[in-house]
Amino acid sequence: MHYDVIVIGAGSMGMAAGYQLAKAGKHVLVIDRYNPPHDQASHHGETRIIRYAYGEGENYVPLLLRARELWAELEKEVHKELLVQVGTINVSRKESTFMQNVIKSAEQYALPLEILTADQTMKRFPGMYVPEDFVSCFEPTAGFLRVEDCVQAYRDRAVHYGATVLVNTPVVRIVPQEQHIEVHTKSSVHTANQIIITTGAWAKEVLQEVDVDLPVTPTRKTFAWYEADDALYGNAHYPTFGYELDDAFYYGFPSDNGAGLKVGRHDGGDALDPNGVREEFNDADAADLTRFLDHYMPQHGPLKFGKTCMYAMTPDEDFIIDQHPDDARIHIAAGFSGHGFKFASVVGEILKDFVVNGKSDLNLTDFSLQRFK
Repeated sequence: MHYDVIVIGAGSMGMAAGYQLAKAGKHVLVIDRYNPPHDQASHHGETRIIRYAYGEGENYVPLLLRARELWAELEKEVHKELLVQVGTINVSRKESTFMQNVIKSAEQYALPLEILTADQTMKRFPGMYVPEDFVSCFEPTAGFLRVEDCVQAYRDRAVHYGATVLVNTPVVRIVPQEQHIEVHTKSSVHTANQIIITTGAWAKEVLQEVDVDLPVTPTRKTFAWYEADDALYGNAHYPTFGYELDDAFYYGFPSDNGAGLKVGRHDGGDALDPNGVREEFNDADAADLTRFLDHYMPQHGPLKFGKTCMYAMTPDEDFIIDQHPDDARIHIAAGFSGHGFKFASVVGEILKDFVVNGKSDLNLTDFSLQRFK
């Protein structure tokens, strides 16, 4: 079968691209080695934070504001709440680069942001402890996305618009030909005018098929849920949070309808082979997360359970959203470095624009492959 576009990798970015392309009238095949939404990569675990005053740099804010619009459009299409606005609070020393970026991006784009002292923060959120020499930045319009629901919504709507979704099918070979591009699986060969590669932790491996050496390192990460009193930590009044400490960065979520207080560690983690056996959540992981909560959210309850996932890390922790340097028929989105899910809606639109228009109107200079040369 020949297609206008084949999307290789149907996690958050790939499924969003498949949806956008099918909605635009393209004949689309979306392929994944598993059956998304699944728990084998980066898009599982119920929730991901979405925030707009961005500690990673104000260059991300235009993409975030467009992403918010597109999540709202998807919610209307599927008649389901996907983005839950509970606010986000970032806690750190005011002079840190991360916090200065949060403040600067809020000022530059007129985003609502409250800068609170430690005492003000603890009075507002009594389940939280903040050191007296720290401040917090509370962003009331931020919140979290329900990740599996988002991926499933994109899958359902992509199929509705005519996309074909092929699951449990790893791609083993990509062969650019003069008139088309061949995509080989173990049991079939498909051709397309253009392809999109959004394979997450497998990006380096897959892109070697088209002679691109991508500096992406798959990295093991952990997160867990704890029993919690919803009167203190429930999503009716408790925000998502990020704590930048002197030697670590933790993040988390309020108890979502009694699910428990969720916390993870953003920094650190061990490099791994995405094709190997991923070590399960263990006692050392639990001890690390519990130690953080004991100090900063001391009224939490016992550990319920923990999980692992994979980040696809770039050296600078910025994304890669670009086209193949020598073949404009090949489009790449990779290296989302643990802060990408919230952008899935806009990345899907960008990739659609690459296919339909040959470019995006958004400024993607900082996400170019060329920066690694």
